[in-house]
Amino acid sequence: MATIALDAMGGDFGPEVVIPAAVHVVKKHSDIQIILVGDESRLRDFAKVNNIDLDKHFEIQHASQVVEMHEDPRHAVRKKKDSSMRVAIDLVKEGKAHAVVSAGNTGALMATAKFVLKTLPGIDRPAICSAIPSYAGHTHMLDLGANVDSSAEQLFQFSVMGSVLAEAIDNTHRPKVGLLNIGSEDVKGNAQVKEANKLLQNGSFNYIGYVEGDDIYSDKVDVVVCDGFVGNVSLKTMEGVAKMIATMMREEFNKSLLSKISGLIAWPVLNRFKKRVDPRMYNGASMLGLTGIVIKSHGSADVLSYANAIEIALLEVEKSVPDHIRECMEPLLDKANLETDADASGTQEARLETEA
Repeated sequence: MATIALDAMGGDFGPEVVIPAAVHVVKKHSDIQIILVGDESRLRDFAKVNNIDLDKHFEIQHASQVVEMHEDPRHAVRKKKDSSMRVAIDLVKEGKAHAVVSAGNTGALMATAKFVLKTLPGIDRPAICSAIPSYAGHTHMLDLGANVDSSAEQLFQFSVMGSVLAEAIDNTHRPKVGLLNIGSEDVKGNAQVKEANKLLQNGSFNYIGYVEGDDIYSDKVDVVVCDGFVGNVSLKTMEGVAKMIATMMREEFNKSLLSKISGLIAWPVLNRFKKRVDPRMYNGASMLGLTGIVIKSHGSADVLSYANAIEIALLEVEKSVPDHIRECMEPLLDKANLETDADASGTQEARLETEA
């Protein structure tokens, strides 16, 4: 049975979304245990007023504090040790939960999770990874904002983590990994990207080289790797374009009676299109590279969105994603240690020759 800890106070709506979403998921999965973390009296009052039965699948863990959406991450780590976010993450560290889901402050969640859970061996920094709609279904993209500036070695680590996630979640054998760049030519890109390209060419996974922005939506690539600055700007641009298209379409279909009739005729097609790109179905970003599973939900998520984030947590528990990342990093660490030992041995031999 998978046990998922939910930061019930996080996000824009707190229990009003988290509890109904949890109930929705429990109805679909009989082998799940939910720990609601937050103000116990508020959680029970909400359930009572809304006639929600917190049955045997639910447990409440009281937490007296809440991390605010715009709170400084350092303050949250140092001063909010009994926050719903911190307590939920502690449950994962203590082995009482297999994963945590939170719609709270992204920076605070990342800082707290890294402080409490630590990173896996060989991983310098965790990365935020999410699925993006594409022609073939979706593309996994990371980093989406955890690391504003990333070294070539860190981009390589992101590639390993993204490849493992895509293979585990999508059951895709050797998923195609691409490095986001401003062109496909070797001469293009900044120093970090060029150096990362060299490292990736020697990796054991399916690296296909540079990809450009429009490739994110194609069937050319399964995993797109970039630093957090580029990734976050790309993600927000995608969201903005989607909102603009939706707004413009509504305006055009409401311009005249004929337009409204056309809209009714086109409604089945538009509805299918909406379902394919519905951002609620892609809610739930993975914080990869940690020793435990942490899923970040959008702060303004509704019930369906938050339920999808819980589903992602369940899937990552089932697929043991952190363990697979650890397994993929071990041979790389062994190789690095051998090279370090060889360099040290060579240096010692050179010194002895000089002394002789």
